[in-house]
Amino acid sequence: MIEKLLVCNRGEIAVRIVRACRELGIKVAVAHSAADRDSLAVALADDAVCIGPGPAARSYLNTAALVHACDRVGADAVHPGYGFLSEDARFAAVCEELGITFVGPPAAVIAPMSDKVRARAMMQEAGLPVPAGSDNPLQDLAEAQALAAEIGYPVILKAAAGGGGRGMAVVHRPEQMAQALHEVRTVARTLFLDDRVFLEKFLTGARHVEIQVLGDQHGTMLHLGERDCSIQRRRQKLLEESPSSALDPRLRARMGEAAVRGAAHVGYHSAGTMEFLVGPDGEFSFMEMNTRIQVEHPVTEMLTGIDLVAWMIRIANGEHLPWQQDEIRSQGHVIECRINSEDPARDWAGSFGRLEEFRSPAGPGVRVDTHGYAGYVVPPFYDSLLAKVVVQADTREEAIARMRRALEEFTCTGVSTTIGFHQDLLRHQTFLAGTHRIDFVEQHLGADGQLLH
Repeated sequence: MIEKLLVCNRGEIAVRIVRACRELGIKVAVAHSAADRDSLAVALADDAVCIGPGPAARSYLNTAALVHACDRVGADAVHPGYGFLSEDARFAAVCEELGITFVGPPAAVIAPMSDKVRARAMMQEAGLPVPAGSDNPLQDLAEAQALAAEIGYPVILKAAAGGGGRGMAVVHRPEQMAQALHEVRTVARTLFLDDRVFLEKFLTGARHVEIQVLGDQHGTMLHLGERDCSIQRRRQKLLEESPSSALDPRLRARMGEAAVRGAAHVGYHSAGTMEFLVGPDGEFSFMEMNTRIQVEHPVTEMLTGIDLVAWMIRIANGEHLPWQQDEIRSQGHVIECRINSEDPARDWAGSFGRLEEFRSPAGPGVRVDTHGYAGYVVPPFYDSLLAKVVVQADTREEAIARMRRALEEFTCTGVSTTIGFHQDLLRHQTFLAGTHRIDFVEQHLGADGQLLH
């Protein structure tokens, strides 16, 4: 049984994990960089240990420092959160070798799912639909051009080891292929130390819909419904909601069954996400599997009442899931807005500095996950996510009205944020109609960062 857990992350997800441990009666420590010494997660934890200076490469991405931190605070388990080393099979393997419980799937599952080419092949084996494309990494430009001509433009180039919306490029015409392939290879080599690239048919007018899965170590695998992530900019999600207006009951059931089948096929346990594209014709295809907790997990937690973070820890402790698939229930409609410390008017440049005033919304059906507080200094080294505002109501229309009210209550000064963007989005007719696609923001965003109505 886990006695003390080390949180190997920062920001709002670190706070979220600390709170889950508190409720489970597990002692909790936080590994933090020097820049996060005064973070809320550190203040809430039983213990804390500095693992290095501000830059992530010298702290949150330093496996040796994290393992040493476990020894220093007497932790027998780690929770990696999302980002950083959460999908690093080597980190999970080191923990396994040292007898440290890794709260997540085993390294043997993380490794193939982190390789998009292998993941695509394994999902095909499980009978899931995948887009037309290359079954192996591209060898050269000639192969890329030949395959694109065969399946038809537009196509998308993807880094095999990519993630987080990075290492991708859509190619609309043959003359764009050489430059796009060079750029994706360069990004892949720089960010992921792996320059393998593959190609798939790009689905125009698609919706991005993901299915939350949850499995224990005893063979039970469930899905907890979908989250629609189609509102995104440069493949970075901005707003998530459930249920999706793109799915009818039959399609929802098919996608849920496919997600369970795919996760079970690879021997998955813990919380994970199967990501799909849904075309205008209502057909869906597998994109990737995230072998970690997602930023947007509160959407599912509010919809189902199931604490995903706590159940990740309980599953790591060997507990059985207490439900069957037909016992999973969803209630109402949930929307999440990601509040980033960015300035949309300056091409979404990051905004850093001291929060002068910080008052988050509250009231019926409102949840705010944040690490912000008045006086907190937003450091320049990390992701810009500052808070997640999540609301639940009986209908989509009521949830939108509740989110508008919540965002009006949100006061944050000292840095620029995306609150105004979300307020504008929640009044856009295309979003209100539920007919938006993954290219919505690019199609409607003006040069000044304002949405065109």
